[in-house]
Amino acid sequence: MPERTLAPTIPVSREPVSLLAVDRAVAELRQGRMVVVAAARGRAALALAAEAATEATLEALGMRAQSRPVLALTGRRAKVLGFGDKPARPPRGDGDQGASFNTARGDSPARVVTLAAANFDAALVRDLADPLSGVNAKALNFAIGEPPPFGCETAAVALVKLARLLPAALVAPLADAGAADLAAWAARHGLLLVDAGDVFQYDTTSARTLARVSEARVPLPEAENTRIIAFRPHDGGLEHLALVIGAPDPEGPVLVRIHSECFTGDLLGSLRCDCGDQLRGAIREIARAGGGVLLYLAQEGRGIGLVNKLRAYELQDRGFDTIDANEQLGFDADERVYLPAARMLALLGFSRVRLMTNNPDKVRALKACAVAVEGRVPHSFPANKHNELYLQAKAQKGGHLF
Repeated sequence: MPERTLAPTIPVSREPVSLLAVDRAVAELRQGRMVVVAAARGRAALALAAEAATEATLEALGMRAQSRPVLALTGRRAKVLGFGDKPARPPRGDGDQGASFNTARGDSPARVVTLAAANFDAALVRDLADPLSGVNAKALNFAIGEPPPFGCETAAVALVKLARLLPAALVAPLADAGAADLAAWAARHGLLLVDAGDVFQYDTTSARTLARVSEARVPLPEAENTRIIAFRPHDGGLEHLALVIGAPDPEGPVLVRIHSECFTGDLLGSLRCDCGDQLRGAIREIARAGGGVLLYLAQEGRGIGLVNKLRAYELQDRGFDTIDANEQLGFDADERVYLPAARMLALLGFSRVRLMTNNPDKVRALKACAVAVEGRVPHSFPANKHNELYLQAKAQKGGHLF
């Protein structure tokens, strides 16, 4: 396969172009279009979100790439499908280790497994990605592989996760001899090109570029002295909010609650979770303490998005708990990152916090982001008949302290 070159000029700072490329690729995938993913050592592939696959797009994928596509899944989804034995990972030292990946957890990209078959049809691809389909994958004949940790397949799965789609992608290695100049080839075919390294660094880059864009006084029923400050990343992506309640002292450890948005619990008052109680209770307790900050992060469903959270609810109705439901979908039990929270605290002038949470992982994650956590403040509420199993799973499997 010929060596390929990317665009001939790169800005002094890659942050704007890096974020823009990933955002555009995410938009393309959400609309059912394919994108070009470039990885180390001239590797490139076409990628398509599995849940958006149609017979037409599947055929176009193979024809454009001039290769047979594979289905890339997270290791968790592959295990659910019955492919639990971990294949040997290819040896490192081939250029993949040059990529950079960093989240609040400081780990590598989630393990990805590929399924190859003589022929895929679109319905099968969608069924393999969706645990609600009930497909019996064990009855099918697949060649199972595990791609490099920073390769095109891993980047494609990371992209569909960023798109809040099911974490599965069709990936076809680009074997077209006319694609030596990859940027020109992508432009000629009307396809967006994204670098795998930009995908892996997206969370870090997006958090680093957060800036205050708006604020206003918003009196609340039990916290009349409240200001809401909006933070937006450089790419114009989802805003995170800070509720600054009272007059917290920047010199001392400030009382902080990190709350991930929950449309069903926060807005509708759903009884399936305790999110609404936690949100309103935190506002009340911070006001009583004389001041503090509630960070409201745009990370619905522990980072999987609202649509996937509704899918997880359906799985819970079929007997899975909240942790297992996320893993049936192919996600980690918790996909959230806390880099935005650390950046927001820094911009607000707070470096020492007392964290209001039942989740020790939040404490560890915030410390990993260089925030001094000087204490954990318990924050729990009584269960009801609709959420008692949910709370039990968080305690028994998620390590929450109630």
